[in-house]
Amino acid sequence: MGFKTGNFPEVDPATFLDLPFRDRLRAMSTHWVDYGFGTPKMVHTIYILKLLVLYLGAGLSIATFTSGYNVLDVGAWWNAPIVYQKLILWTLLIETIGLGGSWGPLAGHFKPMMGGALFWLRPGTIRLPPWPGKVPLTAGDTRTVFDVLIYVAILINIVLALGFGGVHTPSIDAVLPGNHGLVNPTLLLPLIALLIVIGLRDKVIFIAARGEQYFPAVVFFGFLPFVDMIIALKLLIVSVWVGAGISKLGHHFSMVVPPMLSNTPWMPFKKIKRAHYRSFPEDLRPSIVAGGVAHVLGTVVEVVTPLVLLFSTNRTLTLLAVALMVAFHLFILSTFPLAVPLEWNLLFAYASIFLFVGFPAWDGYGVADMSSVWLTAAIVAALVFFPILGNLRPDLVSFLPSMRQYAGNWASATWAFAPGAEEKLDRFVKRPSQNTRTQLLATYPPEVADVVMHQLLGWRSMHSQGRALFSLMMNHLGDDIDTYSLREAEFSCNSLVAFNFGDGHLHNEFLIAALQRRCNFAPGEFVIAWIESQPIHKGIQEYKVIDAALGVIERGTYKVSDAIAEQPWLPNGPIPFDVRWRLEGDVQKESELTKSNVAVRP
Repeated sequence: MGFKTGNFPEVDPATFLDLPFRDRLRAMSTHWVDYGFGTPKMVHTIYILKLLVLYLGAGLSIATFTSGYNVLDVGAWWNAPIVYQKLILWTLLIETIGLGGSWGPLAGHFKPMMGGALFWLRPGTIRLPPWPGKVPLTAGDTRTVFDVLIYVAILINIVLALGFGGVHTPSIDAVLPGNHGLVNPTLLLPLIALLIVIGLRDKVIFIAARGEQYFPAVVFFGFLPFVDMIIALKLLIVSVWVGAGISKLGHHFSMVVPPMLSNTPWMPFKKIKRAHYRSFPEDLRPSIVAGGVAHVLGTVVEVVTPLVLLFSTNRTLTLLAVALMVAFHLFILSTFPLAVPLEWNLLFAYASIFLFVGFPAWDGYGVADMSSVWLTAAIVAALVFFPILGNLRPDLVSFLPSMRQYAGNWASATWAFAPGAEEKLDRFVKRPSQNTRTQLLATYPPEVADVVMHQLLGWRSMHSQGRALFSLMMNHLGDDIDTYSLREAEFSCNSLVAFNFGDGHLHNEFLIAALQRRCNFAPGEFVIAWIESQPIHKGIQEYKVIDAALGVIERGTYKVSDAIAEQPWLPNGPIPFDVRWRLEGDVQKESELTKSNVAVRP
């Protein structure tokens, strides 16, 4: 892998689409083991420059200079509360604009490399309310001038909070003499209200702003006295860590680690990458090594270490735990995971130091030091409500508020277009970008772009969901699967609503209905296989098959164990499904279902 030249799969682009679909999958998945996406180092360099210049350089300069500090005097500001507050707000601004996670080529934004504000400042683009038709004044799927004005007001509000100096409060002056104050709470109250309004109008913006984490922080900044604020921020970050760690229990995360490490740009040794698979190239299920990395270096660290930080009163133990969490986040950052949450990982590394070294429990910032046990209970209840609900009923909660970051247990989808149907999106959907393949055509010839699009399918096939999604496609498309254009929905969604980050709830039947109203697909032109996350207490996942013209045409479940037992290219054919409902008159024939080893319920 060179600086400008990537590692392209060893296939002939001119004849690649002539191969059967499963052969294409196998070529892409085996290539992924050694090279990941095969991205040129130049792309990673762009991300690093963005992180260093925009996020760190500009962010730290703004946070310190506007608070009365010299950015070069790190010893003076590393534990300054107002600097921490402003770094949270700076990260919120970067994410809300669209310059943070889900930015650039590794998230499917090729030309332009940014979604975010390019979409959300433009009336007529698609918006997705979280509860369409159920919350007053939120109906519809088209962005209005009102939506744009609310979005602009959020950006202006954050900029003002960043630009003004701190204000002193009795609560901080009582414990930190000589401090530089805190962000003015008066500037944060309208921000809280605006984020709620935009979240009800368009869940995409709220999720893109990482509202599940930064919104509670802003609420704490606005309403809590200083000591309570610091302790609440500790509870917040611990809930994120522990929630993410618990969600990694099970089989999914073991399947995340191998392809993630395969995509790591600094790991040149194929032997190390292949060690995370059982027997390359015949058996690409995760090895014992992968399971150990996932659940010892991942799950255990992410659950146990934060609890140590929260309750430890021992300085040495606390420092060791902080060092471990900093290393944990810097390692994730270094792997350049798809959706590229680089800024988030860097912020959490700093937050580990600021909260637990800057304000340790033995200095009066332990959980028991909060002003009211009832306040502690209320904050804990609020922080764990959505993670608990989301793990029990993933259909009700996005995977981000469920704190399942990169756990591998995602709602996911694969889209299939009949010949010529995909072009309707470019013609009829108002947006500043075009389809992912169309973006690639600005750089690559069509046959090369088709291989790149299949690399995304190869990535999905490495995860448990891929086995289920492609099995559903085989069942519903039959032999025609070789003529349809299959697309990874996460990347397609990015090109339509500006953001995804792996959240299948952003491209469920509501987005499909919005696309249908604009494009008027005929039955069979646009078929979607969609699966929900696995509930933590069940061994099954629910699925839907959607025809854009007809709506949901089939629902059912499948056993997670059946998906993880298969190879990415499904050499034994589709996995079994328990069909619970099917649209009467659907083109799928009962004999085809039986042939495909599908269990059918009346």
